[in-house]
Amino acid sequence: MDGELVDCRRCPRLVEWRERVAVEKRAAFRDETYWGRPVPGFGPDYAALLIVGLAPAAHGGNRTGRMFTGDRSGDVLYAALHAVGLANQPTSIHIGDGLTLRGTRVTAPVHCAPPDNKPTPTERDTCRRWIDEELRLLSPTLRAVVVLGGFGWQALLPALADAGWPIPRPRPKFGHGAHVVLPASGSGHDLHLFGCFHVSQQNTFTGRLTPAMVEAVLSEAGRAAGLLPQE
Repeated sequence: MDGELVDCRRCPRLVEWRERVAVEKRAAFRDETYWGRPVPGFGPDYAALLIVGLAPAAHGGNRTGRMFTGDRSGDVLYAALHAVGLANQPTSIHIGDGLTLRGTRVTAPVHCAPPDNKPTPTERDTCRRWIDEELRLLSPTLRAVVVLGGFGWQALLPALADAGWPIPRPRPKFGHGAHVVLPASGSGHDLHLFGCFHVSQQNTFTGRLTPAMVEAVLSEAGRAAGLLPQE
């Protein structure tokens, strides 16, 4: 799946932007070769916990080729994963830096860097095929999902329903600390769905989201997924 994903060119606006950024670059990275392609998910293919963001950053994942790698958002996320015991190190700088995740995979509903970090609904829907396939492949082992931000929450709910976890009515609302248990159906087992504010600079620099808040959600999700000991 990842091999097919990195060759995707279905969204003309995103293709033009990701490739232009890879040529123009940011001054601090002018000597680096940018990835400039769709960014696949990162983590084991037997993950019990899935973390869903929004889209790769233009000079983060679009530069390094790995989700939440080489940007401030990733600094917060991977430090929190390490703090709770789901990553072997607190930093994510580049592919080959030795980072591994314990039973956890990181992905996004949109796999190309969008202008202004704002994919369109059409781009979200066009990219839907990849999250559908990722959920299908992970369904035997997946037990919990953490969604970072409202965009990912809205994008993921219909995909989860199609993967075999019925969504309650009315649909659960996104919020930091939200926790919904989706009952087993075609999937064969329940799934714990958690909401967390996105680890964006806008949220972390203003104090809306603190490292302790991220760690609290990841700890609860890790326990629900069977990756961390129960309190």
